[in-house]
Amino acid sequence: MSLMQLSASISSSSSSFLGQGSISSRNQKDSFDAKKSGTCVCVATPPTKKTAYKTKVSRNANMAKLQAGYLFPEVARRKAQHMLKYPDAQVISLGIGDTTEPIPELITSAMAKKAHGLSTLEGYSGYGPEQGDRQLRAAIASTFYSDLGIDESDIFVSDGAKCDISRLQILFGSDVTVAVQDPSYPAYVDSSVIMGQTGLFQKDVEKYQNIAYMRCSPENGFFPDLSIVPRTDTIFFCSPNNPTGYAATREQLTRLVQFAKDNGSIIVYDSAYSLYMSDDSPQSIFEIPGAKEVALETSSFSKFIGFTGVRLGWTVVPKELVFSDGYPVAKDFNRIVCTCFNGASIIPQAGGLSALSPEGLKEMHGAIGFYKENTEIIVDTFNSLGFNVYGGKNAPYVWVHFPGQSSWDVFAEILEKTHVVTTPGSGFGPGGEGFIRVSAFGHRANILEACKRFKQLYK
Repeated sequence: MSLMQLSASISSSSSSFLGQGSISSRNQKDSFDAKKSGTCVCVATPPTKKTAYKTKVSRNANMAKLQAGYLFPEVARRKAQHMLKYPDAQVISLGIGDTTEPIPELITSAMAKKAHGLSTLEGYSGYGPEQGDRQLRAAIASTFYSDLGIDESDIFVSDGAKCDISRLQILFGSDVTVAVQDPSYPAYVDSSVIMGQTGLFQKDVEKYQNIAYMRCSPENGFFPDLSIVPRTDTIFFCSPNNPTGYAATREQLTRLVQFAKDNGSIIVYDSAYSLYMSDDSPQSIFEIPGAKEVALETSSFSKFIGFTGVRLGWTVVPKELVFSDGYPVAKDFNRIVCTCFNGASIIPQAGGLSALSPEGLKEMHGAIGFYKENTEIIVDTFNSLGFNVYGGKNAPYVWVHFPGQSSWDVFAEILEKTHVVTTPGSGFGPGGEGFIRVSAFGHRANILEACKRFKQLYK
């Protein structure tokens, strides 16, 4: 099945999804147990205790530039505080973008079979190829990049797109300049800071020096005005975007590719939500002519089939992509993978291969369709309350505007008065101030209950 066929079937009538695969039985298992309703498992780093002894090793100065905690552990910390304050509250987490529905048995059975096989002489295997199982790489190429000139040798299987973002930062080094969408997934900026690519944080504008923040707002249709974006070495671009949910059109991505060519830049394209598309926006940057010369792409099984905890993703580095001296980017990335990573676990890879079988793809239809129905419920709720609502059509996130208000204040009010966890938009960059992101990842009954509480608060 081609990627376009898969998308078309996902975009069909939403009611068809509830009866597919193993999704239909999920609604009957929903509950509001405060300990189970959320999936935020990160915890904030505890304060460093003073000790009598100190080493003579200086702290990495770049770590000191980071502001507060990473966004999602901070949300989890505030959630934990709220649960201590209200131990009997039925807390619902629509903050961190973590999947909630069970992985289909077809896929877990494949992983179990692989795991049990390790207990036998015939089934045991040690190190696998650092680039990933060849069968899986071929399946990724045929499923997601059919007719786009991408083959298995261009694909590096990993333990998740987020991990690959950091490996790519190591690949590019500390001397490159970087541009990011604003707002955008915070890992892009934080990893740039850690690598030493930025200057200090400027509190007056809520930005790091030496990062080009490409504002994406309702006023510009959530696509940056490239005429005012300075030239940078790398451009991080996510479509559909996290957190706004906006998907760039073919014409817009064509402009982005040409912008990169004119400037000799490399686009790091994050397509982790590509299968949530409901329109004809490109699902891969490689659908754009010439993109293989200026772009690489990272993606993941996390939001497609519930692998957030299993950990499996991939990065595509085309042979045509070369550095200024003509050296292939893929060769250096291969060296990074072989040096810093020993390849993804063979057990999740077995699950990934099963997920890309005809039966697995059918399950993927159901899982994505289920979350898209959740999204529609959330969008309809905020629209009915008179809010300006964005996203939701092409991604499992709803971007709600609270003009003139602090994102963290809105987050706090919603948590205090409804016991629902959201994500403050300012955590994704200064362009997110005044917005909150509501995740559609949740049990259906929890989504319905959360929306009921939103209506009670904002009626």
